[in-house]
Amino acid sequence: MSFQAYLDNVEAKTGKSADDLKTLAIAKGLADPNGLAPGIKPGAVIDWLKADFDLGHGHAMSIVAYLKGKRS
Repeated sequence: MSFQAYLDNVEAKTGKSADDLKTLAIAKGLADPNGLAPGIKPGAVIDWLKADFDLGHGHAMSIVAYLKGKRS
């Protein structure tokens, strides 16, 4: 599955785009405009996405990668 397919599936499941989730992560203090917030580990973002949006690990990791700017 391509990275974009992961992001598309996340949006289909949550109703939120990767940009929407980035905005929410920034509001929660998990991220900043440049990536993960200082001191935040990927597991904290994954736990949030699993708890609040019922995402699986792979889909949550795609959002972590998006937040870190590894893929666009």
